[in-house]
Amino acid sequence: MSEIRNGFLLTHEDTSTAFAIILHNVRTYRSGGVVAVVHGKRNAESTLKDFQEGQSPSDHHAGWRYFLEKSDMAAGTDPAEATHRSQADIERREAKESQNDPVRPSNFGK
Repeated sequence: MSEIRNGFLLTHEDTSTAFAIILHNVRTYRSGGVVAVVHGKRNAESTLKDFQEGQSPSDHHAGWRYFLEKSDMAAGTDPAEATHRSQADIERREAKESQNDPVRPSNFGK
């Protein structure tokens, strides 16, 4: 169900979904981890913008970027705990995907 606030129609995602704000290096593919978990898409976008505007030019030049990701974590989750949980979720998904890969015949690629 949508609701109206300040003349804007808000979707379920705008009002009830949590988002993790994650720092990632686009040059090295290194993760800086979750820096915040916030409630609602508009709040997440606003917080993301704050992080981006507060970033030093040298960090930006080095390739560090922030992005949003939907999350099932509660808003306000400690960033270190959120990073740990996020990494564990990624590892679980990757393990599940590797189990679902078809087995290649022993003569594959020969």
